Amino acid sequence: MQTALFDLPETPPEHAVVARFHLDCDDLGDPDQWSLVFAAERSMGAAVKAAGVGEVDGNEFGGGEVVIFAYGPDAETLYRAMEPGLRALPFRPAHAVLRYGEPVDGVVTERIEL
Repeated sequence: MQTALFDLPETPPEHAVVARFHLDCDDLGDPDQWSLVFAAERSMGAAVKAAGVGEVDGNEFGGGEVVIFAYGPDAETLYRAMEPGLRALPFRPAHAVLRYGEPVDGVVTERIEL
């Protein structure tokens, strides 16, 4: 018995790479730091697009840190495309969290120190 009007393929779960960098202040950073982040983000976005592994989705400044978000079907391949750009940013301490699935309780994650 058919329960749906259409047999649509299931959408694979979205994986993520979320990278956090400590800035040299307790707030939003300064224009020089923003420029470095924006340039790295453009470079990583181009690398991710060229590899066809997802998208770099933006950043968030605040609380003395910057967070960069990226999404795609496989966190490991997404991270590999982004890794040179992430490691090039000078802000430390820093780490990336690879999330292997949707953001729900119990989803597998991996933390990589940068």
